[in-house]
Amino acid sequence: MSQVMDESLVSIVIPNWNGEAYLPRCLDSLRRQAYSPVEVIVADNGSTDGSLALLARDYPETKVVVLDENRGYAGGVNAGFRAAAGQVLVAFNNDAEADPCWIAELVAALERHPEAGMATSRVRLFDRRDHLHTAGDFYGLDGIPGNRGVWQPDRPAYDEETWVFGAAGVASAYRRSMLDEVGLLDESFGSYLEDVDLSWRAQLAGYRCIYAPRAVVYHMVSATGGGSIASFFVGRNTIFVIAKNYPASLLRRHWPAVLRAQLRVSCEALRAWRGAAARARLRGQLAALRHLPRLLRQRRTVQRTRRVTDEYLLSILME
Repeated sequence: MSQVMDESLVSIVIPNWNGEAYLPRCLDSLRRQAYSPVEVIVADNGSTDGSLALLARDYPETKVVVLDENRGYAGGVNAGFRAAAGQVLVAFNNDAEADPCWIAELVAALERHPEAGMATSRVRLFDRRDHLHTAGDFYGLDGIPGNRGVWQPDRPAYDEETWVFGAAGVASAYRRSMLDEVGLLDESFGSYLEDVDLSWRAQLAGYRCIYAPRAVVYHMVSATGGGSIASFFVGRNTIFVIAKNYPASLLRRHWPAVLRAQLRVSCEALRAWRGAAARARLRGQLAALRHLPRLLRQRRTVQRTRRVTDEYLLSILME
């Protein structure tokens, strides 16, 4: 990277595709951040609405990276990260709104925990602000990821700063030094679970993830995505994550649970075959099998970076 890195600068990257209706609320919340200095970057994935005109007219302080096609969430975030100047890089959804202390709390959590390569936010539902969307990611020994607290009422149990498996891509901070070592988001994922893949690579390399409960964000949840496309990518990318990252030493013990989980997803899709989302999930699973040769090549590279023991991994994975 050619630009001089600023140790105190935080770079916030917002991937955008036809998000004109959501950008003002998102960007206005970033203008109100208590932390400074902040660099805001919108990585535009070939929008055909008025997003670029809106940014030029109303948010001239925002740096815009214009892509000539929709490269998905991973491609957009990566383009923004490559253009960023900060040592802390933050991914933020365009359909989210941040509390004024959000960035300050993420940075403070990283400062308190130098062993953390990632900090993840307390994300509440935009339209039900007493309910959670995520308090960080978990990952099961059966190979199924999820959001801590999803759809549940927010409660004191989520007030504690704690270690979690991974950072939810909607609103999370990453140390540049960690990304330089483990790599950016895997663009072959397109959208969905690319954050889980990155968390696996980080954890294997010895970088932990801290949940910052006072770093609060409100998320509209799939306002700019979802549906059958999401079902396809989740079905496919769940297998991508297992094939690339799940260590052989653990897989030898837990492969029956992993297999049962995938068969359960397949059976549920077959039972709901009339539904477009169910058919898409099954197509995603089948599509993943075609990519196995490439994934196994990537797996060798990922597993060579491993510095942690099985005991540590078992301590952060869910039964």
